[in-house]
Amino acid sequence: NCHHNYVQKETHFGAEVYLTRKGAISAQLGQLGIIPGSMGAKSYIVRGLGNEQSFCSCSHGAGRRMSRSEAKRRFNTLDLEAQTKGIECRKDKGVVDEIPGAYKDIDVVMQNQSDLVEVVHTLRQVICVKG
Repeated sequence: NCHHNYVQKETHFGAEVYLTRKGAISAQLGQLGIIPGSMGAKSYIVRGLGNEQSFCSCSHGAGRRMSRSEAKRRFNTLDLEAQTKGIECRKDKGVVDEIPGAYKDIDVVMQNQSDLVEVVHTLRQVICVKG
């Protein structure tokens, strides 16, 4: 488990700085991390490549394609059931805003950050616990 909203004192470009990672994780050279997909998507175990231009960081997930309120307007529980078929998870109106269709394609996101991390393992979603 990786926290993805925090401030940490680090050295970058020869200076000590307080780096804020919001929706991002550390991807220092050789450092392991996890990039979870949405309720219906793959997740990834990754190893950081230490890319200084990104302050040795990478995204923590796919990111939203639409706001929570837009997802609630656009989707219903039948859509949620269809998009999470075969995955044990909540399928009630309280989590419709977390529907996979509300998120960007995690595979595209991973391709776009291939200069930041290398994929060590790909995990298939079986159970998703939403707090």
